[in-house]
Amino acid sequence: MPLPWRRRPIRTMRLARSLLAKGKHVLVEKPITDNTAHATELAELATRSGLILQVGHVERFNPVLGALETHLTHPRFIEAHRLSPYSERSTDIGVVLDLMIHDLEVILHFVRSPLWSIDAVGVPVLSRSEDIANARLHFEDGCVANVTSSRISPERLRKIRIFQEDAYLSLDYQNQSGEIYRRVGGRITRDRVDIEREEPLKLQLASFIECASTGREPRVSGSQATAALKLAVEITKRIAPSG
Repeated sequence: MPLPWRRRPIRTMRLARSLLAKGKHVLVEKPITDNTAHATELAELATRSGLILQVGHVERFNPVLGALETHLTHPRFIEAHRLSPYSERSTDIGVVLDLMIHDLEVILHFVRSPLWSIDAVGVPVLSRSEDIANARLHFEDGCVANVTSSRISPERLRKIRIFQEDAYLSLDYQNQSGEIYRRVGGRITRDRVDIEREEPLKLQLASFIECASTGREPRVSGSQATAALKLAVEITKRIAPSG
């Protein structure tokens, strides 16, 4: 089901499809395209052709994610906040497809379990689409993720918190910093997470070149980006007023 997006994703999809058809590896910005059918088409075309289709979910290249994966065991509760001041950029789509989709892709990467239920709310404030949104995702393995995004915040914030049986991790994408809390000897300890700072966009581009040169699977493939898009579209549908 196409959404009322700007025309850029449609042109991007056509260009990506044309390049793949000519045997070229492709790095495309997120979201992968304007609807889930087109996204599936691109992912399947890349797979059939043996080509690299990498999607620019740049947060997956943030060193914070590498640090998180080092300590991650079995997430039980995830809380993600992504807030930005208002701008005229991308206001023809809602905040779910503009900002929240970053966190949705990360959560699907960490929680390898089917979704059981979705609750979502959102309201437009300065745009025609939702400017503030919250989604609560319940997975079949019992994990719950609470995701909040806003593009009318007075401050910029990008944080993720993960609770598991043995620890609580709090990480800041923006400042590339984090802390881990553990229970040791009947008390809670707090330690800084060691993160080697680097520019995520630089890492993303370097990774694409490596994948195109070696054939290695990209960190965010067409199929992974399609799964994130499908979830974002479903959340957007639940927020949109009926009728």
